[in-house]
Amino acid sequence: MRMTLDTTDKRILGALQRAGRMSNADLSDAVNLSPSACHRRVQRLEKDGYIKDYVALLDARKMGVPTTVFVEITLQAQADEVLDAFEKAVARIPDVLECHLMAGTADYLLKVVAENTDDFARIHRQYLARLPGVAQMQSSFALRTVFKTTALPV
Repeated sequence: MRMTLDTTDKRILGALQRAGRMSNADLSDAVNLSPSACHRRVQRLEKDGYIKDYVALLDARKMGVPTTVFVEITLQAQADEVLDAFEKAVARIPDVLECHLMAGTADYLLKVVAENTDDFARIHRQYLARLPGVAQMQSSFALRTVFKTTALPV
């Protein structure tokens, strides 16, 4: 059963999405709660699964993978064993950041990072071309990221 989020819970979640390393004292000031009440609410939000994890978001350019490629994949069949085999194999590719099962013309949409086009050619040859059950693949290179966020609306 999903708990109801009140305005204070939403302010806590919004603040933590912007600055996940914020201390409890700073968070309690930001949402106008006592530190102990704020800590209890954060613990409840974690326990109830609203807060999944705390991570560091790395700069792709500084990490040497500034090229983003979106790959649409169409499978040969929609049988459960084909989907399962594909999903298990794609989850093992280190350069794939996201894999989404789609409705529409493609079955899956992958978000892949690479150093450059030559590196993507290596990823394609070494990993993507070997994925099980693939009938068709189309890759689109992002020229520039106009907007990007990990923050969900609260």
